[in-house]
Amino acid sequence: MAALGQRDVHNLLLRALPARAFDILIADAETIDLPVKHVLVEADQVNEHVCFIESGLASMVASNGEDESVEVGHIGYEGITGSHVVLKTDTTPNRTFIQVAGDGLQVSVGNFKRMLAEFPAANDLFLNYVHCCDIQLAQSALANGRYNMHERLARWLLMCHDRLDGNDLPLTHEFLALMLGVRRSGVTNELHVIEGLRVIRSTRANVRILDRERLEEIAAGSYGIPEREYERLIGLPIRRSSTRNA
Repeated sequence: MAALGQRDVHNLLLRALPARAFDILIADAETIDLPVKHVLVEADQVNEHVCFIESGLASMVASNGEDESVEVGHIGYEGITGSHVVLKTDTTPNRTFIQVAGDGLQVSVGNFKRMLAEFPAANDLFLNYVHCCDIQLAQSALANGRYNMHERLARWLLMCHDRLDGNDLPLTHEFLALMLGVRRSGVTNELHVIEGLRVIRSTRANVRILDRERLEEIAAGSYGIPEREYERLIGLPIRRSSTRNA
């Protein structure tokens, strides 16, 4: 792989690293395609690599032994897959796979751990990222318990919009149902409601954001706290600007 400079990468964690730590990671990095359904973290299996998403969207899913699943987080260019490694944990019961195709930079777990041990500032950066993931999960629990479905749907659409380029989100109704932990029919109905407000335009496998400002109003207090925490701790913006009539 041709040498990449820190300004050449899209991933925010890589851009926020100390320069020497970045150089060590990138020397071992491999650019990989991330097709839909590609598995990056398999449940209860030791990871050989972590992946810094450059484009696309990965979904972290919790499951039980009864085929019940729900998304507990998603990862775009702001994050890393296999973040349990930061906590010195070899495996996780959660599974991470690609929902929106893209590409990423794959780094061996061994090299990643060596970099963390050598650079305390880099280790702190990734611990802060894991903290942000915890806040996102806590806010998801709050949204599930205290907000109605169209507010929760608006929140997830905003989170996807933050992590993907452009205003077209290639999201199927099945994926949205997984994100919200509801039936597909419920998602379809709520999409129609929000579409009727001229905030989005929804088709079978795409949601176009027409009015982000209004979408934020619909999401109300269910959106924003984790994003502000990320920007405070990582030091780079994640929230997209308002979009009207895209």
